[in-house]
Amino acid sequence: MARDYYAILGVAKGASDQELKRAYRKKARELHPDVNPGKEDEFKEVSTAYEVLTDPEKRRIVDAGGDPLAGAGAGGFGGGGGGFGDVFEAFFGNGGAFGGGGFGSGRGPRSRVQPGEPALVNVKLDLAECAKGVNKEITVDTAILCDACTGSGTNGDSKPVACDTCNGAGEIQSVQRSFLGQVMTVRECPTCHGVGEVIPDPCHKCGGDGRVRSRRTMTVRIPAGIESGMRVRLSGQGEVGPGGGPAGDLYVEVTERPHEVFLRDKDDLHCTVKVPMVDAALGAEFDVETILGDPVTVTIAPGTQPGQVVKLRGQGMPHVSAGVRGNLHVHLDVVVPTKLDGAQTDALKKFKTVAQDEIEVVNTSAASAPGGLFSRLRNAFAGK
Repeated sequence: MARDYYAILGVAKGASDQELKRAYRKKARELHPDVNPGKEDEFKEVSTAYEVLTDPEKRRIVDAGGDPLAGAGAGGFGGGGGGFGDVFEAFFGNGGAFGGGGFGSGRGPRSRVQPGEPALVNVKLDLAECAKGVNKEITVDTAILCDACTGSGTNGDSKPVACDTCNGAGEIQSVQRSFLGQVMTVRECPTCHGVGEVIPDPCHKCGGDGRVRSRRTMTVRIPAGIESGMRVRLSGQGEVGPGGGPAGDLYVEVTERPHEVFLRDKDDLHCTVKVPMVDAALGAEFDVETILGDPVTVTIAPGTQPGQVVKLRGQGMPHVSAGVRGNLHVHLDVVVPTKLDGAQTDALKKFKTVAQDEIEVVNTSAASAPGGLFSRLRNAFAGK
């Protein structure tokens, strides 16, 4: 009968690689013979299960109801397939779960000079600024190259020297005995922090880091059509790295302020215009100022109904990369007067006598048709 490798690790069949790793780490700590003598067999079984389930081909066989290790040697591994020690080493590596140890030697000292981190600045723009593009002055608090030591971290003519604790290796190694045999553990040198050298006479300005904090002002070009959440990348304008390493990038993220007239939907704009009942009935023309400031004429056809939309092509926002402008959607809100003077009342009464219109109850099929009352109500509620 095929072994249930998922049950051995205590995970569900569809467990992710991260879930497998967490489960293995937990059980390996509990069952490791150095921690819990007498659990060697269970430890081997857990390590075998982890090896099988992290191998895509073996896991496919398990999911199909088979056992990829059927007929293999003790512990589930054949003579040439490695052992659970290989799994343990690959999983924990240097700085592993048991005292920071792995198997084998470390990687040697790392460079003192490291690349800098990226920086992020937020700017708030009006909709018109987003439409036209703008040169924006920003202030950045970041790390810059130390001008006293030009990134070396040393004071005057002094030089870094090899670390006495690790003899320049950047790491401390020790050998421990376990049921696996000789196990070498490797950890970062606590004195030089993995660099392999120390600065006996550090720079008085940066303390040996090669960089200092500074506030600087710069101008960034914001392209036309940008919208909230988009970022402008300025290469090499972020933080200088430790030891005077190359600077990271600076990202300027845009937040768009709400506009008092227009609502934005990507490259399209929407606005609402109140239209007197008479103009809706007879038809009319009026001008609307666009987001770029140029007025455009809107034509209302005679008999315009409440809620109708006039689409003005090419009067919306420019696309940030293509430059092609979206559309402006003018929503017409037909206004029925709530107060009438005598002359207005008489005029409407005369119109009523010749209008031939009657009040009628609309059947559900007509009201549900596209553009009908029920249809508009459904659309209104669906948008909430």
